[in-house]
Amino acid sequence: MISRQWTSPAARLEEVADGVFAYLQPDGGWCLNNAGVIVADGESALVDTAATEARARQLRDAALTVAPAAPRTVVNTHFHGDHAFGNFVFPEAVVIGHERARTEMAEAGLHLTGLWPEVHWGELELVLPTLTYQDRMTLHVGGLRAELIHVGPAHTTNDTAVWLPERGVLFLGDLVMSGVTPFCPMGSVSGSLQAVERLRALDARTLVTGHGPVTGPEVFDVTESYLRWLQGLAEEGVSAGLTPLEVARETDLGPYAELLDSERLVPNLHRAYAEERGAAPGVPLDIGALFGEMIQHHGRVPTCHA
Repeated sequence: MISRQWTSPAARLEEVADGVFAYLQPDGGWCLNNAGVIVADGESALVDTAATEARARQLRDAALTVAPAAPRTVVNTHFHGDHAFGNFVFPEAVVIGHERARTEMAEAGLHLTGLWPEVHWGELELVLPTLTYQDRMTLHVGGLRAELIHVGPAHTTNDTAVWLPERGVLFLGDLVMSGVTPFCPMGSVSGSLQAVERLRALDARTLVTGHGPVTGPEVFDVTESYLRWLQGLAEEGVSAGLTPLEVARETDLGPYAELLDSERLVPNLHRAYAEERGAAPGVPLDIGALFGEMIQHHGRVPTCHA
């Protein structure tokens, strides 16, 4: 494989296997997500888009440096705007997602833009998946097979992992993040652990996570360790009659202090508390209230450089 790279001040495109590219937006914090470009036999597909109009158009430019034409398909790994707001700059493509991704994307609309009004979002147009699936789906990019796998409530209720068995590459969306704190208040802690177990069994060599650097399977260990630590904090907090915010204030982050966006501990604890008290994975929580508590704990609105 001859490595091909494209860089700009805001992102870079890195070939991680033959015809498979990771589009990376440092530093991987809030709304600075990764995407992927898959190229084979004169065809291409995209895994996720970007949060703002300018970043999505830059992603399009990058994709066209390695593909003979614009992507025919776009896979949204979940409904969050940083992974889907840029769908509209790929009008040639069929947008694919889990059936609940379409539903929740429609319900959320452009709400994310209101959390960081200082970000220059551009003239966004919400484009929903027009092709949806329930459990598993196969996408063919030329002769290359891409398996779309729904793993149940985890980061959200509608996560899709994209597995390229012939290349050993796994696109994870936000099911797993590299060097970034996991985030599961809209999904499930226990479900995330089950997802890690299932995805680890694929034996992928190269993992492109939803945020952060390209990595190997060792990222599963960090994610699993954090989630089990989270469950332990929730069990102790419920037993002691403490709120998630109180537990977060008393907790030493230890090795997880090095993970980006550590303030996510507060909403993550709310999901862990709900499950500790018997709530089913994916049961809706008041995300607005949780975001407010996270701001209170953090002392300010989390930084977003989108």
